[in-house]
Amino acid sequence: MSITKYPMTVQGAKALEEEHAFLTKVERPRLSQAIGEARELGDLKENAEYHAAREEQGMVEARVRDIEGRMQNAVIIDVTTIPHTGKVIFGTTVEIANVETDESVTYQIVGEDEADIKLGKISVGSPIARALIAKEEGDVVAVKTPGGVIEYEIVEVRHI
Repeated sequence: MSITKYPMTVQGAKALEEEHAFLTKVERPRLSQAIGEARELGDLKENAEYHAAREEQGMVEARVRDIEGRMQNAVIIDVTTIPHTGKVIFGTTVEIANVETDESVTYQIVGEDEADIKLGKISVGSPIARALIAKEEGDVVAVKTPGGVIEYEIVEVRHI
């Protein structure tokens, strides 16, 4: 059984590390104290505060284990250390223009956990990223969308 490694940007790894630190240094002690206080209130079977704190504790612990697993299997890629060739690779920020409408949009290609379309971050596994990877500035790529095939020209590839 091989362990799958997941690509992650430096920013994505930093965000996970910050979340992990918050959960372990702030949330764990807070929940432990809340459970202790709820215990002191008496009968645990009918104690809503106790059950709510235990449930939240379970969710925090699950997220901590999830983050630790992801970090263990992460391959952190710092695109700023990779020579700029004009080629689209994981971590690059790509400006593309719709060939038909000339509308341009900019996306950073990131790991699955980091994807957030509102922030212009798309997953490396998304159809648009898969179409862009390994192409170069000036290339035209066809992206299959639910509304049909859209052609984009790669305007600029940035390592930021």
